[in-house]
Amino acid sequence: MNEVTTIQVGQTVPDFTLTTYEPTTNGFGTYSLAEARKNGKWTLLFFYPADYTFV
Repeated sequence: MNEVTTIQVGQTVPDFTLTTYEPTTNGFGTYSLAEARKNGKWTLLFFYPADYTFV
């Protein structure tokens, strides 16, 4: 399931689902880009080095 995809500015991001931590319930949940789009939600994709070295 480790597919490498290069996306450039202006291109549509493919749908994905992530496991997330939900602080309001102190448990785990999921985030689906397709579901967010369906509900008219904005999404910001932020990429960073694993240890925040350059942030």
